Amino acid sequence: MNETRSTRTRRRCHANADSLRSPIEPGQRTMPPGIIQTDFLFRGNQEILISHNGEHYRLRITKNGK
Repeated sequence: MNETRSTRTRRRCHANADSLRSPIEPGQRTMPPGIIQTDFLFRGNQEILISHNGEHYRLRITKNGK
């Protein structure tokens, strides 16, 4: 199969996220995830790289603004 780097990265990212999830005990309170506005994160750019544990992940705004 001919995959692009971003496809491999996306799959690896999803696989890692799934493996890191821990079960939550009934009645245990959880904090909501932090929210970072895209205006702040992208600072006018269409694409950024996020570095996590020595790996780089590409995040980009599509032509449709998604």
